[in-house]
Amino acid sequence: MKTAFLFPGQGSQYVGMGEDLYRRYEVARDVFSTAEAVVGFPLKDLCFQGPREELQKTAYTQPAILTTSIACLRVLEVSGIQPDVVAGHSLGEYSALVAAGVLSLEDAVRLVQRRGQYMQDAVPLGTGGMVAILGLDRPAVEQVRQQAAQVGVVEIANYNCPGQVVLAGEMRALEAAVDAARAAGAKRSVLLAVSGPFHSSLMRRAAEKLAVDLEGTAFDDPRIPVVANVTGDYVRTADEVRAALIRQIYSPVRWEESIQRLVADGVTVFVEVGPGRVLSGLVSRIVRRKTTVLNVEDQATLEKVLAHYKGVG
Repeated sequence: MKTAFLFPGQGSQYVGMGEDLYRRYEVARDVFSTAEAVVGFPLKDLCFQGPREELQKTAYTQPAILTTSIACLRVLEVSGIQPDVVAGHSLGEYSALVAAGVLSLEDAVRLVQRRGQYMQDAVPLGTGGMVAILGLDRPAVEQVRQQAAQVGVVEIANYNCPGQVVLAGEMRALEAAVDAARAAGAKRSVLLAVSGPFHSSLMRRAAEKLAVDLEGTAFDDPRIPVVANVTGDYVRTADEVRAALIRQIYSPVRWEESIQRLVADGVTVFVEVGPGRVLSGLVSRIVRRKTTVLNVEDQATLEKVLAHYKGVG
C-alpha cells in the first residue's frame, strides 16, 4: 500500500478551518503560532472567525490555507501516518514542499504571503477571474477558448479531471467563454471563488517578482518524492523545484496528469490534507481502479484515516 498526501489550493478555504485540530493538538497550535509570527496579522482569528470576505482575498487566503494544511499534516505525523509521495494543487504545492522537507514552514508562509500579494496586484480586482467548464472534453474546451479569445485574454489554467477544465483570463473573455461553452453543450460553467486570473500569462509580472524571493530562499532537495503541477511529473532537486514554482504561477496546473503519474507508480491511498474535499472529488473522477480516498481537516476525518491504517496494519 502506497500513500500520497495531497494538499489543497485556493478555493478550499472556509471560516472555521483548522479550529478543531487547533483546540485538540499542541502541534497544530505551534503551526499557527509560527505562521502568525511570520505574517504579522491574526491569522488564527481570520481562519476561525472570518469574516469570509477577508478570507477570500488572495493575500490572506494563501497563508491561511497553507497554515491550516500544515497543522493537519503535523497532527497526522504525530499520529504515525507518513506519506510515500506528495503533491499539491497550485498553492498546495508549497504545503507539499514543506511535507517533503524542501521548505521550512516559516519560509513557505512568507513565500505564499508574498505570492498572494503579487498575484492580487498583478491584475486590478474585478477585471480577471477563473471559470470551470464542466462536461466538455479538452478539444472542445480549446475550441471554446479560441472563440472567447477574440474578445480578450483567456487561457487554460487547470486540467483538473476528465470533464473539468478551468479557464483564466479577462472577465469579458470569460463571459464569452461561458456563452460558447453553453452552445457547445457544457453541463455547467462555474465562476471560481478567486480574485484573479491565476495560472495565465496575466500573472507573468507576479512570477517575475516571486522569482526574486525564491532565489533568496533556502531550498533543500526533496526527502520524499514530489510531483509538480507544471509537468505532472517529479521534481528531484532544489533547483528543479524553484524553477517549477516560478513557471507554476503563469502555467496550467496539470492535476489530472499528476494523479495519473501517482497511480502509475503504485499509489493506492490518497489523503487530502487540509481544508475541504475538492481534491478528493477530483481523484475519484480521475482514478478508475479501486482506490482509497480520505481527507483530514478535523478530528472526525482524522479518526477515519487512523481507522483505515489500523485496519490494514
